[in-house]
Amino acid sequence: MLRRSLSRASPLLSNGLLQTLPLPFAPSTRSLRSLSSHTTPQTLNPSPSQEEESHENLRDSSRPTVSVSIDRSGLHNSPEHSHNPSSDSELVKHLKSIIKFRGGPISVAEYMEEVLTNPHSGFYINQDVFGAGGDFITSPEVSQMFGEMIGVWTMCLWEQMGQPEEVNLIELGPGRGTLMADLLRGSSKFVNFKKTLHIHMVECSPTLQKLQYSALKCVDEAVNEDGSTKRTISMLSGSPVSWHSTLEQVPLGTPTIIIAHEFYDALPIHQFQKSSRGWCEKMVDVSEDSLNFRFVLSPMPTPATLLYLRKRCQWASAEEVAKLDHIEVCPKAMELTHQIAKRISSDGGGALIIDYGKNGIISDSLQAIQKHKFVNILDNPGSADLSAYVDFASIRHSAKEVSEHISVHGPITQSQFLGYLGINFRVEALLQNSTEEQAESLKTGYWQLVGDGEAPFWEGPNEQTPIGMGNRYLAMAIVNKKQGVPVPFE
Repeated sequence: MLRRSLSRASPLLSNGLLQTLPLPFAPSTRSLRSLSSHTTPQTLNPSPSQEEESHENLRDSSRPTVSVSIDRSGLHNSPEHSHNPSSDSELVKHLKSIIKFRGGPISVAEYMEEVLTNPHSGFYINQDVFGAGGDFITSPEVSQMFGEMIGVWTMCLWEQMGQPEEVNLIELGPGRGTLMADLLRGSSKFVNFKKTLHIHMVECSPTLQKLQYSALKCVDEAVNEDGSTKRTISMLSGSPVSWHSTLEQVPLGTPTIIIAHEFYDALPIHQFQKSSRGWCEKMVDVSEDSLNFRFVLSPMPTPATLLYLRKRCQWASAEEVAKLDHIEVCPKAMELTHQIAKRISSDGGGALIIDYGKNGIISDSLQAIQKHKFVNILDNPGSADLSAYVDFASIRHSAKEVSEHISVHGPITQSQFLGYLGINFRVEALLQNSTEEQAESLKTGYWQLVGDGEAPFWEGPNEQTPIGMGNRYLAMAIVNKKQGVPVPFE
């Protein structure tokens, strides 16, 4: 049995969706995807010959005009990596050709985007990277209870929206489709809710789209008599399902509920490092022998430094910035949040964002994970997942600058979020009708979702000890102000 308990007060809705019960196990903190450790920041030193004046005052609202160029002679040579590939992969050749064509290094953001989503060789494009057999495990793969609780939140928001007759239910980066499948199964008895749904899966990987089609038990049915026009239906709910490469492709004009679970962490980031010249952007270059990749610092301010780093620092206090030697900024996250906030402002609804991160500036968090182990970020690009901590404070500022008709709530921990929604009630109900083996699986999954560190009840092999990630993961909601404060952020 677990040694600690937590009492959570859950709002009790009239339809009985939420329960007020004590949590039988403890709340949480470590992420499976982030694993239990993190590499220390790699600090680069600019060449002593490059001591020109740099953008010292990032909080100054003035924007200097700078001609940006790359002087390769002034770039610092960081330590080489030990790998010696016998031949370059197509993605490595592609990255090297970009650097050669540019005549200098590329940003970490561009490197990350190519590694993850290159249409021919990107990490996410042609393979199933989720689950025990993949490179990392996400919350929906841990337990069905996660998707069921997201379903509870979705139905509660739908009620606060006034129970509209049509709803676009959008998931960003649905992975295998496990979360959406569990959501639809869990809400299947709520007929009035499920008949309103049009499901939109925003996914760029053809391989994952096929897995999602299967997970949602999809079938294609004819719309007209001659069968020339068809639509895809999920047999789990009877809802139409559509796939899109980007959120922009999802039609506007319908009340919207957006789910972004572990999506923001894979968006490309720019990295910046403080030097004697001020803040420099960290870049990716090829080594002098052209065999490996290496990190270098920009010899002068880059456009990203002047635009994105300046903007992020204006959202923080001078004291917060002064303490840091490294800063990560994610312009794609800002742009995506703008899209979400504009859609919610005009169409109504809300968005739920769950990811690992912090409520403030991120320093140095970029990591590569392959087969559940940390690997070097620059080794064998395309063979490992790249991700970074999510800056929830930046999401909040980005949303609020778009519209006065939206409100942002949180972040709160995943443990708090799931606890208030009644995951404790759900696990107790499942345990009553489970075998001994099923009960062990339920307890393990519950701990991984809301637990804190290593599971105290575990009696199996040490290397398989369940690690709680309930405090490492955070939840934030963006909603239309007309709907009030969403559950459970009251």
